[in-house]
Amino acid sequence: MYGRGAGGTFSLVATDDERQYWGVVVATKPMAVGAVVPWAEWRVGALATQAQSNVRYGPLGLEALRRGRSADEVVRRLTRTDPGRDTRQLGVVDRRGDAAAWTGAKCHDWAGQVTGDGFACQGNLLANERVVPAMAREFERAKGTLANRLFRALVAGERAGGDRRGMESAAILVVHREARFDPAWGDRWVDLRVDQHERPVAELGRILRREEGETRRFLARYVARRRRAPRRNAKRRA
Repeated sequence: MYGRGAGGTFSLVATDDERQYWGVVVATKPMAVGAVVPWAEWRVGALATQAQSNVRYGPLGLEALRRGRSADEVVRRLTRTDPGRDTRQLGVVDRRGDAAAWTGAKCHDWAGQVTGDGFACQGNLLANERVVPAMAREFERAKGTLANRLFRALVAGERAGGDRRGMESAAILVVHREARFDPAWGDRWVDLRVDQHERPVAELGRILRREEGETRRFLARYVARRRRAPRRNAKRRA
């Protein structure tokens, strides 16, 4: 399971401020990375906890973001009181789109991070120092939905070398809400995971394309039903 032993992981945490999406994408060698690394909540923020992951960073980080703490404050708060912080890696984006990251001094080489406008990209136990910058560059120039931009960054990280042991696990989490939707539906817009796969990044891309296609069709049908509803109600009143 992910989190036992040294975990080599590359991830990107980001927001699309204009459209109100937050998300995380990640790939690694160990399985079940999607159950540990990515955390996000709509209009709150997103974070990735990796290397020797402290899973408590997830709920504690979201709670701090919910209270209005900045990404930088969240990183400082979580790492300051953690005796294992030197083996941790963390990326955070807050509700305002500000980003911060942490790479502990004892994370396995290559390890490092890049932060930019609305994103934090981080990796450890990587094939080389080009992986994280390649992901950041691709995310900044990619177009389309936040999910597509996150995935494009993951592909760039894999092409640059990725986890030096190879990859078998990948995941993407994107949160969003449409005002017209039933509140009971929650905010998980995209939540996809691939485990024990020879090409997890490619497989994640395949199911993401299918998921986004199904979402477009669902939204079109949903909007059409909503537009027809007033006419049906008018006929009943007549």
